[in-house]
Amino acid sequence: MSFSQEELKQYNRHIILDNIGKAGQLKLKKAKVLIIGAGGLGCPVLQYLTAAGIGTIGILDDDIVDQSNLQRQILYNYNDMGKYKASVATERLTLLNPFVNFTTYIERLTDKNALSLFSQYDIIVDCSDNFPTRYLANDAAVLVNKPLVFGSIFKFEGQVSVFNYNNGPNYRCLYPTPPDANLLSNCADIGVLGVLPGIMGALQANEVIKIICQIGTVLSGKLLILDALTMQQHLLSFNTSPAVAINKLEDNYSSFCGILGNLQEITFSEFQKHAADYNLIDVRTISERINYHIGGIHIPLNELPERLKEIPQDKSLIVYCQSGMRSKQAITLLKKNNFPCSLLFLKGGLNP
Repeated sequence: MSFSQEELKQYNRHIILDNIGKAGQLKLKKAKVLIIGAGGLGCPVLQYLTAAGIGTIGILDDDIVDQSNLQRQILYNYNDMGKYKASVATERLTLLNPFVNFTTYIERLTDKNALSLFSQYDIIVDCSDNFPTRYLANDAAVLVNKPLVFGSIFKFEGQVSVFNYNNGPNYRCLYPTPPDANLLSNCADIGVLGVLPGIMGALQANEVIKIICQIGTVLSGKLLILDALTMQQHLLSFNTSPAVAINKLEDNYSSFCGILGNLQEITFSEFQKHAADYNLIDVRTISERINYHIGGIHIPLNELPERLKEIPQDKSLIVYCQSGMRSKQAITLLKKNNFPCSLLFLKGGLNP
């Protein structure tokens, strides 16, 4: 494998670096990297790894571009709304670097496809936004022995680490058990500073390049935490835990993270047609409620356990929030408390 004259021009600024050179750039060209999620973190990871000349990039995402994404997912534009992110990303990134081969997977990571997908790549990059996918990605990476470059964002704070690098610590060594399902949230529920995923995604891409070119110190056994408001950074060390043994994938990662599966959903249009047949409960915050709501009683998710008796039981109950995530958590809680009525969540929340 060698470089064309056009590739030599494309990668000139890498090639003239002492620690990369032609040998390092060739390693990048030979590398195969799978990106889980083409959203906030995935966009900068994809852009920088494409620009860097990774030979083969897989993009795994089944989501479509929504207008609310444009505040931070700068790979997309207004005209992309309603299109699959993975498809748009592939089209746009090919214009950035025609020497990269892209494989598009318009699907979610599941326990059925994770092992076969991961086996085809050298490095996995986790740009997901939920705990079930993070635990699944970690476990699959361990089982097929692939390094996993992890990133996460929360309001104004971001985290980056590298798991299972040279049999180093993995995600479960840092977080042995998932958080309480009632505490789970995502950007649609709580918001995120628009530039934060750009910063953290660039750091993830940096770790990928370091691993491939075998330069610098990889963030294995270390968790980088960045506060974007103060620009303070903390580097926490953690070790392999002898209590962590991953021999197979979990049967159901949503259940493992405390979220019940097979929950019944309803679209907003379906609800409108039969609104009289349902009671509504809004589990968002008071500020969200004041800004906009579609009726029903208001009980924030964190107050739900203490206010169960306030919920009417004469009809089926539709739970809604901003994205649907908190609704699922609320239904999980209600089911665990043996709530007697049929429970549904508003598909896509108030951002369908």
